[in-house]
Amino acid sequence: MGRLTSLYLFTYNAAQAFGWTLALIRLISNVSLTKSIDGAYAASGELICLLQLCAVMEVFHAAIGIVPSRVLPVLMQWGGRTHFVAAIVSQIPEIQKLSVVFITFMAWALSEVIRYPQYALSAIRLCPGWLTWLRYSAFVILYPIGAIVGEMLVMYQALPHIKKKNLYGNVFDKLPFSYYLFIV
Repeated sequence: MGRLTSLYLFTYNAAQAFGWTLALIRLISNVSLTKSIDGAYAASGELICLLQLCAVMEVFHAAIGIVPSRVLPVLMQWGGRTHFVAAIVSQIPEIQKLSVVFITFMAWALSEVIRYPQYALSAIRLCPGWLTWLRYSAFVILYPIGAIVGEMLVMYQALPHIKKKNLYGNVFDKLPFSYYLFIV
């Protein structure tokens, strides 16, 4: 890997690490101030949405071969998370106040404040072994919490709202496609 590519990857991953650290601080501060986990989206939802949208760069990184990841898994991870936060949570105010959004955001933030520094330091070949160990060890716990307990439960709880509002119905009205059934 060339020096410019290494510097770019370091900078991108350091910026994501900073953003996710800020999101985590906002989540924890909100809980500390309100004594409730119901305000996770209000505290950090827009920032998390922005960070997740920017993470499309990881798909491009894989596509052009500057990281060893395969494109399809990266695209699926990015697409799933981005769809979750931008198309569902940000569009349904009733869902934004659910405690399970806090669980999802915490699992994501905790995993990302480990993953992005590990990527950044690996790009410049200064990553300590313990950080790589922590990244993969934490993933085993945090991924199921974020994906199964968090994302799937939120989508399940969003179903009545999606159906009632006919969410994205105008987008698919000319097609034999139901967004509600897609989420089911």
